[in-house]
Amino acid sequence: MSFKRIVFWAHLVVGVAFGLIILLMSATGVLLTYERQIISFAESRAVERPADGQLMTADELASAALANGAQPGNSLVLPRQEGAPVTLSVSRRENHLLNPYTGERIDTAAEGTKSFFGTVTALHRWFALSGDNRTIGRAVTGAANLGFLFILVSGFYLWWPKKWTWRIVKQNLLFRRNLPTAKARDYNWHHVFGIWALVPLFAVVISGVVISYPWASDMVAAVFGPVSPAQTGQAASAAPQGQNRAQGEPVSLQAIADELKQTEPDWRTLSIKLPNGRAARVMVTVDTGNGTQLSRQTTYTVSRVSGDVLGVSGAEDQPAGRRARMFLRFLHTGEVYGFVGQTLAGLASLASVFLFYTGFALAYRRLIQPLFRRRAQQA
Repeated sequence: MSFKRIVFWAHLVVGVAFGLIILLMSATGVLLTYERQIISFAESRAVERPADGQLMTADELASAALANGAQPGNSLVLPRQEGAPVTLSVSRRENHLLNPYTGERIDTAAEGTKSFFGTVTALHRWFALSGDNRTIGRAVTGAANLGFLFILVSGFYLWWPKKWTWRIVKQNLLFRRNLPTAKARDYNWHHVFGIWALVPLFAVVISGVVISYPWASDMVAAVFGPVSPAQTGQAASAAPQGQNRAQGEPVSLQAIADELKQTEPDWRTLSIKLPNGRAARVMVTVDTGNGTQLSRQTTYTVSRVSGDVLGVSGAEDQPAGRRARMFLRFLHTGEVYGFVGQTLAGLASLASVFLFYTGFALAYRRLIQPLFRRRAQQA
Protein backbone atom coordinates (compact mmCIF):
# COMPACT_ATOMS: atom_id res chain seq x y z
CA MET A 1 0.00 0.00 0.00
CA SER A 2 1.45 3.38 -1.00
CA PHE A 3 2.00 6.17 1.49
CA LYS A 4 -0.65 8.31 -0.22
CA ARG A 5 -3.20 5.52 0.13
CA ILE A 6 -2.36 5.17 3.83
CA VAL A 7 -2.93 8.90 4.27
CA PHE A 8 -6.21 8.64 2.36
CA TRP A 9 -7.58 5.91 4.63
CA ALA A 10 -6.38 7.74 7.74
CA HIS A 11 -8.09 10.89 6.42
CA LEU A 12 -11.33 8.95 5.88
CA VAL A 13 -11.26 7.14 9.24
CA VAL A 14 -10.53 10.27 11.28
CA GLY A 15 -13.22 12.16 9.36
CA VAL A 16 -15.82 9.48 10.11
CA ALA A 17 -14.74 9.18 13.76
CA PHE A 18 -14.93 12.92 14.54
CA GLY A 19 -17.35 14.03 11.82
CA LEU A 20 -20.45 14.56 13.96
CA ILE A 21 -18.47 16.44 16.63
CA ILE A 22 -16.82 18.64 13.99
CA LEU A 23 -20.28 19.26 12.48
CA LEU A 24 -21.63 20.44 15.86
CA MET A 25 -18.61 22.68 16.46
CA SER A 26 -18.83 24.10 12.95
CA ALA A 27 -22.59 24.77 13.11
CA THR A 28 -22.31 26.48 16.50
CA GLY A 29 -19.29 28.40 15.20
CA VAL A 30 -21.47 29.81 12.42
CA LEU A 31 -24.09 30.92 14.98
CA LEU A 32 -21.39 32.62 17.08
CA THR A 33 -19.90 34.57 14.16
CA TYR A 34 -21.38 37.97 15.03
CA GLU A 35 -22.08 37.34 18.72
CA ARG A 36 -20.30 40.51 19.86
CA GLN A 37 -22.21 42.82 17.51
CA ILE A 38 -25.60 41.22 18.16
CA ILE A 39 -25.25 41.41 21.94
CA SER A 40 -24.03 45.00 21.73
CA PHE A 41 -27.04 45.94 19.62
CA ALA A 42 -29.44 44.20 22.02
CA GLU A 43 -27.84 45.92 25.02
CA SER A 44 -28.12 49.35 23.44
CA ARG A 45 -31.87 48.84 22.99
CA ALA A 46 -32.24 48.20 26.73
CA VAL A 47 -31.15 51.72 27.71
CA GLU A 48 -34.04 53.87 28.90
CA ARG A 49 -33.53 57.49 27.93
CA PRO A 50 -35.01 60.07 30.32
CA ALA A 51 -37.01 63.06 29.13
CA ASP A 52 -34.10 65.51 29.40
CA GLY A 53 -31.76 63.13 27.52
CA GLN A 54 -28.72 64.42 29.40
CA LEU A 55 -25.77 62.04 29.51
CA MET A 56 -23.83 61.80 32.78
CA THR A 57 -20.20 62.85 32.85
CA ALA A 58 -17.42 60.35 33.48
CA ASP A 59 -17.07 61.72 37.03
CA GLU A 60 -20.78 61.29 37.74
CA LEU A 61 -20.75 57.76 36.34
CA ALA A 62 -17.68 56.92 38.45
CA SER A 63 -19.39 58.26 41.60
CA ALA A 64 -22.56 56.29 40.81
CA ALA A 65 -20.56 53.11 40.24
CA LEU A 66 -18.60 53.51 43.49
CA ALA A 67 -21.82 54.20 45.39
CA ASN A 68 -23.24 50.91 44.07
CA GLY A 69 -20.41 48.64 45.13
CA ALA A 70 -17.64 49.28 42.59
CA GLN A 71 -14.09 49.40 43.93
CA PRO A 72 -11.07 51.55 43.01
CA GLY A 73 -9.20 49.65 40.32
CA ASN A 74 -12.38 48.58 38.53
CA SER A 75 -12.70 50.03 35.05
CA LEU A 76 -15.39 52.26 33.60
CA VAL A 77 -15.65 51.62 29.85
CA LEU A 78 -17.15 54.52 27.90
CA PRO A 79 -18.42 53.70 24.39
CA ARG A 80 -18.24 56.03 21.42
CA GLN A 81 -21.87 55.44 20.47
CA GLU A 82 -23.99 58.05 22.19
CA GLY A 83 -26.62 56.54 24.44
CA ALA A 84 -25.02 53.07 24.48
CA PRO A 85 -24.61 51.50 27.93
CA VAL A 86 -21.43 52.10 29.90
CA THR A 87 -19.64 48.98 31.16
CA LEU A 88 -18.29 48.59 34.68
CA SER A 89 -15.53 46.00 34.38
CA VAL A 90 -14.81 44.29 37.71
CA SER A 91 -12.78 41.38 36.32
CA ARG A 92 -12.32 39.44 33.10
CA ARG A 93 -15.49 37.47 33.82
CA GLU A 94 -17.54 40.03 35.74
CA ASN A 95 -19.00 43.06 33.99
CA HIS A 96 -22.04 45.21 34.68
CA LEU A 97 -23.89 47.62 32.41
CA LEU A 98 -24.76 51.14 33.51
CA ASN A 99 -27.38 53.46 32.08
CA PRO A 100 -25.33 56.42 30.71
CA TYR A 101 -28.15 58.82 31.61
CA THR A 102 -28.75 57.72 35.22
CA GLY A 103 -25.79 55.58 36.27
CA GLU A 104 -28.15 52.77 37.31
CA ARG A 105 -27.18 49.17 36.68
CA ILE A 106 -29.10 47.42 33.89
CA ASP A 107 -27.79 43.89 34.25
CA THR A 108 -30.98 42.43 32.78
CA ALA A 109 -30.20 44.00 29.40
CA ALA A 110 -30.34 41.54 26.48
CA GLU A 111 -30.88 38.61 28.85
CA GLY A 112 -32.52 36.45 26.20
CA THR A 113 -29.82 37.17 23.63
CA LYS A 114 -27.01 36.48 26.11
CA SER A 115 -28.70 33.27 27.25
CA PHE A 116 -28.98 32.06 23.65
CA PHE A 117 -25.32 32.71 22.88
CA GLY A 118 -24.33 31.25 26.25
CA THR A 119 -26.08 28.01 25.35
CA VAL A 120 -24.50 27.94 21.89
CA THR A 121 -21.05 28.59 23.40
CA ALA A 122 -21.55 25.78 25.92
CA LEU A 123 -22.50 23.42 23.09
CA HIS A 124 -19.47 24.53 21.12
CA ARG A 125 -17.02 24.03 23.98
CA TRP A 126 -18.30 21.06 26.00
CA PHE A 127 -21.66 19.90 24.54
CA ALA A 128 -23.50 21.97 27.20
CA LEU A 129 -22.56 19.38 29.83
CA SER A 130 -22.50 20.45 33.48
CA GLY A 131 -20.34 19.78 36.51
CA ASP A 132 -17.50 17.31 36.17
CA ASN A 133 -18.87 16.20 32.80
CA ARG A 134 -17.57 19.43 31.32
CA THR A 135 -14.07 18.00 31.59
CA ILE A 136 -15.17 15.06 29.43
CA GLY A 137 -16.80 17.43 26.95
CA ARG A 138 -13.66 19.58 26.71
CA ALA A 139 -11.52 16.46 26.20
CA VAL A 140 -13.72 15.29 23.32
CA THR A 141 -13.87 18.68 21.57
CA GLY A 142 -10.11 19.05 22.06
CA ALA A 143 -9.52 15.66 20.43
CA ALA A 144 -11.88 16.67 17.62
CA ASN A 145 -9.82 19.84 17.10
CA LEU A 146 -6.68 17.72 16.74
CA GLY A 147 -8.51 15.36 14.43
CA PHE A 148 -9.74 18.26 12.31
CA LEU A 149 -6.17 19.58 12.09
CA PHE A 150 -5.05 16.21 10.73
CA ILE A 151 -7.97 16.17 8.27
CA LEU A 152 -6.97 19.61 6.92
CA VAL A 153 -3.27 18.75 6.55
CA SER A 154 -3.89 15.31 5.06
CA GLY A 155 -6.62 16.66 2.78
CA PHE A 156 -4.24 19.28 1.39
CA TYR A 157 -1.62 16.59 0.84
CA LEU A 158 -4.13 14.37 -0.97
CA TRP A 159 -5.31 17.27 -3.13
CA TRP A 160 -1.82 18.39 -4.19
CA PRO A 161 -1.63 17.57 -7.91
CA LYS A 162 1.31 15.65 -9.35
CA LYS A 163 1.42 18.06 -12.25
CA TRP A 164 0.22 21.64 -12.10
CA THR A 165 -2.01 22.60 -14.99
CA TRP A 166 -4.76 25.17 -15.08
CA ARG A 167 -7.31 22.53 -16.11
CA ILE A 168 -6.60 20.43 -13.01
CA VAL A 169 -6.52 23.42 -10.67
CA LYS A 170 -9.77 24.81 -12.11
CA GLN A 171 -11.52 21.50 -11.51
CA ASN A 172 -10.77 21.84 -7.79
CA LEU A 173 -11.30 25.57 -7.39
CA LEU A 174 -14.61 26.05 -9.19
CA PHE A 175 -18.01 24.41 -8.90
CA ARG A 176 -18.69 22.30 -11.96
CA ARG A 177 -22.09 21.94 -13.57
CA ASN A 178 -23.72 19.02 -15.32
CA LEU A 179 -21.68 16.38 -13.52
CA PRO A 180 -22.87 12.87 -14.38
CA THR A 181 -23.48 11.55 -10.83
CA ALA A 182 -24.13 12.73 -7.28
CA LYS A 183 -20.79 11.19 -6.32
CA ALA A 184 -18.96 13.36 -8.85
CA ARG A 185 -20.81 16.43 -7.56
CA ASP A 186 -19.92 15.66 -3.92
CA TYR A 187 -16.32 15.03 -4.90
CA ASN A 188 -16.16 18.41 -6.66
CA TRP A 189 -17.85 20.23 -3.76
CA HIS A 190 -15.56 18.57 -1.21
CA HIS A 191 -12.50 19.88 -3.01
CA VAL A 192 -13.87 23.37 -3.70
CA PHE A 193 -15.02 24.02 -0.12
CA GLY A 194 -11.83 22.48 1.27
CA ILE A 195 -9.44 24.55 -0.83
CA TRP A 196 -11.20 27.90 -0.44
CA ALA A 197 -11.66 27.47 3.32
CA LEU A 198 -8.27 25.88 4.02
CA VAL A 199 -6.38 28.94 5.32
CA PRO A 200 -9.08 30.38 7.62
CA LEU A 201 -10.02 26.90 8.84
CA PHE A 202 -6.39 26.13 9.62
CA ALA A 203 -6.18 29.37 11.64
CA VAL A 204 -9.40 28.56 13.52
CA VAL A 205 -8.37 24.96 14.25
CA ILE A 206 -4.73 25.57 15.25
CA SER A 207 -5.80 28.34 17.64
CA GLY A 208 -8.50 25.99 18.97
CA VAL A 209 -5.83 23.41 19.76
CA VAL A 210 -3.86 26.01 21.76
CA ILE A 211 -7.03 26.92 23.67
CA SER A 212 -7.89 23.26 24.32
CA TYR A 213 -4.55 21.88 25.49
CA PRO A 214 -2.14 23.18 28.17
CA TRP A 215 0.78 21.54 26.36
CA ALA A 216 -0.01 23.56 23.24
CA SER A 217 -0.23 26.73 25.33
CA ASP A 218 3.10 25.80 26.93
CA MET A 219 4.63 25.52 23.45
CA VAL A 220 3.51 29.09 22.74
CA ALA A 221 5.07 30.20 26.02
CA ALA A 222 8.30 28.34 25.15
CA VAL A 223 8.53 30.19 21.83
CA PHE A 224 7.36 33.66 22.84
CA GLY A 225 8.01 33.71 26.58
CA PRO A 226 5.72 33.38 29.62
CA VAL A 227 2.37 35.12 29.88
CA SER A 228 2.72 37.69 32.65
CA PRO A 229 0.34 40.47 33.69
CA ALA A 230 0.09 43.55 31.49
CA GLN A 231 2.84 46.06 32.17
CA THR A 232 0.66 49.10 31.56
CA GLY A 233 1.59 52.58 32.63
CA GLN A 234 5.22 51.77 33.40
CA ALA A 235 6.40 55.21 32.41
CA ALA A 236 4.35 56.67 35.24
CA SER A 237 7.33 56.06 37.54
CA ALA A 238 8.76 59.25 36.08
CA ALA A 239 6.25 61.29 38.08
CA PRO A 240 7.72 63.64 40.73
CA GLN A 241 8.69 61.88 43.93
CA GLY A 242 6.41 62.33 46.91
CA GLN A 243 3.47 63.51 44.78
CA ASN A 244 1.01 60.91 46.01
CA ARG A 245 -2.11 63.04 46.30
CA ALA A 246 -3.43 65.91 44.24
CA GLN A 247 -3.25 69.34 45.82
CA GLY A 248 -6.47 71.28 45.48
CA GLU A 249 -9.24 70.21 43.15
CA PRO A 250 -8.10 67.31 40.89
CA VAL A 251 -8.54 67.43 37.14
CA SER A 252 -11.89 65.85 36.32
CA LEU A 253 -12.11 62.45 34.68
CA GLN A 254 -14.32 63.98 32.01
CA ALA A 255 -11.67 66.56 31.13
CA ILE A 256 -9.06 63.81 30.87
CA ALA A 257 -11.39 61.71 28.70
CA ASP A 258 -12.14 64.67 26.41
CA GLU A 259 -8.43 65.37 25.98
CA LEU A 260 -7.66 61.76 25.08
CA LYS A 261 -10.54 61.72 22.59
CA GLN A 262 -8.78 64.58 20.83
CA THR A 263 -5.47 62.70 20.99
CA GLU A 264 -7.05 59.50 19.60
CA PRO A 265 -9.77 60.67 17.17
CA ASP A 266 -10.46 57.09 16.02
CA TRP A 267 -11.25 55.90 19.55
CA ARG A 268 -13.99 53.29 20.01
CA THR A 269 -13.95 52.94 23.80
CA LEU A 270 -12.21 54.67 26.72
CA SER A 271 -11.55 52.50 29.75
CA ILE A 272 -10.94 54.56 32.90
CA LYS A 273 -9.51 52.73 35.89
CA LEU A 274 -11.39 54.16 38.87
CA PRO A 275 -8.87 56.07 41.00
CA ASN A 276 -8.56 55.69 44.75
CA GLY A 277 -9.95 58.84 46.32
CA ARG A 278 -7.87 61.85 45.33
CA ALA A 279 -5.07 59.82 43.76
CA ALA A 280 -2.64 61.93 41.77
CA ARG A 281 -2.76 59.69 38.70
CA VAL A 282 -5.36 57.88 36.65
CA MET A 283 -4.93 55.24 33.96
CA VAL A 284 -7.04 55.34 30.79
CA THR A 285 -6.91 52.77 27.99
CA VAL A 286 -7.98 54.02 24.58
CA ASP A 287 -9.17 51.31 22.21
CA THR A 288 -9.45 52.08 18.49
CA GLY A 289 -10.42 48.49 17.63
CA ASN A 290 -13.07 46.03 18.71
CA GLY A 291 -11.71 45.24 22.17
CA THR A 292 -9.76 42.14 21.14
CA GLN A 293 -6.85 43.73 19.27
CA LEU A 294 -3.93 44.55 21.54
CA SER A 295 -2.21 46.44 18.73
CA ARG A 296 -5.03 48.98 18.80
CA GLN A 297 -5.00 49.62 22.55
CA THR A 298 -2.96 52.36 24.18
CA THR A 299 -2.83 53.01 27.92
CA TYR A 300 -2.21 56.57 29.16
CA THR A 301 -1.19 57.46 32.71
CA VAL A 302 -2.45 60.99 33.31
CA SER A 303 -1.76 63.42 36.17
CA ARG A 304 -4.85 64.61 38.00
CA VAL A 305 -2.81 67.58 39.24
CA SER A 306 -1.98 69.07 35.86
CA GLY A 307 -3.76 66.88 33.32
CA ASP A 308 -0.40 66.06 31.71
CA VAL A 309 0.32 62.61 30.30
CA LEU A 310 2.93 60.96 32.52
CA GLY A 311 3.32 57.72 30.60
CA VAL A 312 2.13 55.86 27.53
CA SER A 313 2.24 52.13 26.87
CA GLY A 314 0.99 50.07 23.95
CA ALA A 315 1.04 46.55 22.63
CA GLU A 316 4.82 46.63 22.22
CA ASP A 317 5.16 47.06 25.98
CA GLN A 318 3.21 43.86 26.67
CA PRO A 319 5.11 40.58 27.14
CA ALA A 320 5.49 38.73 23.83
CA GLY A 321 3.87 35.64 25.37
CA ARG A 322 0.74 37.57 26.31
CA ARG A 323 0.54 39.14 22.86
CA ALA A 324 0.81 35.71 21.24
CA ARG A 325 -1.84 34.18 23.51
CA MET A 326 -4.25 37.08 22.93
CA PHE A 327 -3.66 36.86 19.19
CA LEU A 328 -4.39 33.12 19.11
CA ARG A 329 -7.41 33.45 21.42
CA PHE A 330 -9.16 35.87 19.08
CA LEU A 331 -7.76 34.34 15.91
CA HIS A 332 -10.10 31.47 16.75
CA THR A 333 -13.10 33.75 16.33
CA GLY A 334 -11.50 35.93 13.64
CA GLU A 335 -12.01 39.01 15.83
CA VAL A 336 -8.31 39.79 15.82
CA TYR A 337 -8.84 40.96 12.22
CA GLY A 338 -12.06 42.82 12.97
CA PHE A 339 -15.34 42.39 11.11
CA VAL A 340 -13.61 40.94 8.02
CA GLY A 341 -11.87 38.33 10.16
CA GLN A 342 -15.13 37.38 11.88
CA THR A 343 -16.81 36.99 8.51
CA LEU A 344 -14.01 34.78 7.16
CA ALA A 345 -14.11 32.60 10.29
CA GLY A 346 -17.89 32.28 9.99
CA LEU A 347 -17.72 31.40 6.29
CA ALA A 348 -14.97 28.87 7.00
CA SER A 349 -17.17 27.25 9.67
CA LEU A 350 -20.05 27.14 7.20
CA ALA A 351 -17.74 25.56 4.61
CA SER A 352 -16.79 22.85 7.10
CA VAL A 353 -20.51 21.96 7.41
CA PHE A 354 -20.51 21.25 3.67
CA LEU A 355 -17.22 19.38 4.04
CA PHE A 356 -18.92 17.14 6.61
CA TYR A 357 -21.88 16.49 4.29
CA THR A 358 -19.82 15.76 1.18
CA GLY A 359 -17.20 13.77 3.10
CA PHE A 360 -19.80 11.55 4.75
CA ALA A 361 -21.66 11.11 1.46
CA LEU A 362 -18.45 9.96 -0.24
CA ALA A 363 -17.58 7.69 2.70
CA TYR A 364 -21.08 6.18 2.63
CA ARG A 365 -20.78 5.36 -1.05
CA ARG A 366 -17.33 3.85 -0.57
CA LEU A 367 -17.95 1.86 2.64
CA ILE A 368 -21.67 1.25 3.16
CA GLN A 369 -23.25 0.98 -0.28
CA PRO A 370 -21.01 -1.95 -1.34
CA LEU A 371 -22.25 -3.91 1.72
CA PHE A 372 -25.87 -3.39 0.68
CA ARG A 373 -25.05 -4.47 -2.86
CA ARG A 374 -23.36 -7.67 -1.64
CA ARG A 375 -26.35 -8.53 0.55
CA ALA A 376 -28.71 -7.93 -2.34
CA GLN A 377 -26.65 -10.16 -4.60
CA GLN A 378 -26.48 -12.90 -1.96
CA ALA A 379 -30.23 -12.75 -1.46
